[in-house]
Amino acid sequence: MSKSQIVKVSGPLVVARDMPEAKMYDVVRVGKEALIGEIVEIRGNRLSIQVYEETGGLGPGDPVTTTGAPLSVELGPGMLEGIYDGIQRPLEAIYNKTGDLITRGIAVPSLDREKKWKLTPKVQSGDQVEAGDILGVVQENLVIEHRIMVPYGICGRLKEIKSGEYTVAETIAVIKTDSGEDKEICMMQQWPVRQRRTYKQKLAPSVPLSTGQRIIDTLFPLAKGGTACVPGPFGSGKTVVQHQLAKWADADIVVYVGCGERGNEMTDVLIELPEIEDPRTGQSLMKRTVLIANTSNMPVAAREASIYTGITIAEYFRDMGYDIALMADSTSRWAEALREMSGRLEEMPGEEGYPAYLATKIADFYERAGLVITLGQHQRKGSISAIGAVSPPGGDMSDPVVQATLKVVKVFWGLDDKLAFRRHFPAINWLTSYSLYVENLRDYFGTEIAGDWMKLRQQAMALLQKEAELEEIVRLIGKDSLSPQDQLTLEIAKLIREDFLHQNAFHKVDSYTSLQKQYHMLKFILLAKERFRQALGQKVSLNKLIVLPVLEEFSQAKLVAEDDLSTFDLLEQKLSEQIEGIK
Repeated sequence: MSKSQIVKVSGPLVVARDMPEAKMYDVVRVGKEALIGEIVEIRGNRLSIQVYEETGGLGPGDPVTTTGAPLSVELGPGMLEGIYDGIQRPLEAIYNKTGDLITRGIAVPSLDREKKWKLTPKVQSGDQVEAGDILGVVQENLVIEHRIMVPYGICGRLKEIKSGEYTVAETIAVIKTDSGEDKEICMMQQWPVRQRRTYKQKLAPSVPLSTGQRIIDTLFPLAKGGTACVPGPFGSGKTVVQHQLAKWADADIVVYVGCGERGNEMTDVLIELPEIEDPRTGQSLMKRTVLIANTSNMPVAAREASIYTGITIAEYFRDMGYDIALMADSTSRWAEALREMSGRLEEMPGEEGYPAYLATKIADFYERAGLVITLGQHQRKGSISAIGAVSPPGGDMSDPVVQATLKVVKVFWGLDDKLAFRRHFPAINWLTSYSLYVENLRDYFGTEIAGDWMKLRQQAMALLQKEAELEEIVRLIGKDSLSPQDQLTLEIAKLIREDFLHQNAFHKVDSYTSLQKQYHMLKFILLAKERFRQALGQKVSLNKLIVLPVLEEFSQAKLVAEDDLSTFDLLEQKLSEQIEGIK
């Protein structure tokens, strides 16, 4: 370890000097309380350090010690159901040790060193193994099997492997490498957060990440291994959308990063997730969730680290062959942390004061998502679907963070405060949002759900766009001046908006809708449009058609259980009967 002294303190930025062994992004311990920091700039003999804790009380002359290693996370059994801060300190363990407030300089292992895990070997002594191969499994909880992998960079013959109960730091296997060296393997790995984990090959996404949110799954789907952003002004429902995706997304594991958001929002997550029954397993949803909590009252520098901590944990589980949903709420707060540190480093500012490398940093983060073939002799597929909320000031979509994000992600769910104020949830604007995965997913929807899925989607989108055009005319000359066919378009579009796109996030059934049920709902609406159009051709009044009892029954049908899809077949029969009855 090399020592230095502080020469300047400016908020979370500390400047030290004379540490020739130091390297960029090395972790250092600052001051007498050994606060955690990271070297972010080296200029001559001066080191600029961003400190991840409150720097009050530090002054010139205080010691700085480098650890000689980059900021890394501990990866192994015990992470699931865990709640960490931005640099992977376990908040529950800190609470048990110090109480409600985090003591500065506290050092608590990220993974419990005392707890023993039962290891079941999957290979035998004498087997040839390489990085990524699964040595054994640990049943971390009732839901997730934790797979112990050969660490990156190790290849050779397995000399010994043990079964039984061990802590994460105890040796469970010995590998004789090709160079003749014996490598002891434990259940825990360490990985630098700024370095992406290696894989064999990245694949094009072709399977949707089912979320149960109808406007997302049907109109603007996200693929497993895809990237999406949810920008919107204050109060438009970004966090609620993120919560819904965390609850219902068709992913094996959820990594939720609360980056700079209000503490009460993270509290909602902590209270809700353990109480929600996972529809896939019947257990608590928390059993397949990792939470990174770095709220707005925590040190600003740690916001940057929290994003990298979350994506590194997600990559680790991806390498096991799992599908991961990563929620980052919100990347705007992360960008603000970059801006503050850039200003204190006296770097040349870019647009709106953000650093010139903002777009590069955002791209680096989202590029770590994807569907990949993992390392190892037995090929496994794993994916990370990254969904980032963006909070532009005043809902300004020209904000640099929004624009830099849109250049990278392929799904844009634009939230509209007007929809939110009308209590329309999710408040995703169907006229401005888009998904570039629609064509990638065409074969899946056509094969696995229904052959006419894409046709129905295109018809629904065309109706909503036509409605927007007709509303301009209605404002000028009134609805009665429209032709019966155009009035029908408005009525069917209203059905799509109010009975299909609108969901109740707090309703036991309506909170989640399967892809099959979504198909049946949309099919009924467009069938009604076609039957009404035919009836209008036979001189039936539109006013009689739009008050048919079957439409009210359909509004209630979305609240029926997922496995009771026969309801929609009955509604189609009633629709035909009631139209015949008024002809």
